[in-house]
Amino acid sequence: MRGTPLALSGLLRDIGVRHQGARSLRAGQSLFRQGDKATAIFEVERGRIQLLRHTADGRRVILFTAGAGQALAEAALFSPRYHCDGVAAADACVRFFRKEALLAAFRKNPDLAERFMALLARQVQSLRAQLEVRNIRSARERILRHLSLAARGDTVLVDGTLKDLASTLGLTHEALYRTMAALERDGAIRRKGRAIRIAAGGRDRA
Repeated sequence: MRGTPLALSGLLRDIGVRHQGARSLRAGQSLFRQGDKATAIFEVERGRIQLLRHTADGRRVILFTAGAGQALAEAALFSPRYHCDGVAAADACVRFFRKEALLAAFRKNPDLAERFMALLARQVQSLRAQLEVRNIRSARERILRHLSLAARGDTVLVDGTLKDLASTLGLTHEALYRTMAALERDGAIRRKGRAIRIAAGGRDRA
């Protein structure tokens, strides 16, 4: 389950800005680490890249998962360092755009800068919705609300593992599995492979 796609390459292609290269990564390999010098932002060509932070007690928190056609590390445009880890959640290939080239393009083309800001604003809205979900105390209601926001129609396709989903929701994986099982028993959801279908009653509850 991902946020709103940020079609960076398509946006830049309109004015002739090209990516400066591409990099392939194996699952688990780092694209960058927290504290590394911020030199570029990225767009996923294939696979998935997760933005991660680690809590003081060693827990991994997934801030965002970018899939094909989505951008990540946009804050690097205005920061000297990356603020989190970027790690391949599956075999992936990413295009990179040097920050100096992007900033120069934005200065020359205010319309491009405005369109880029609009895309970022939609991503901020998505992140705020994620924060709203994480603030729900009940695991059951938190899961139902997340599924309701992520659904297309009445179905959600899960990218990654349920353990990844638990981290995204701020739950232990044990709490997620236990609550998902209870939701299935109650008929609030139906699972088949990667697909989770939300029953009418489940959507109303969310």
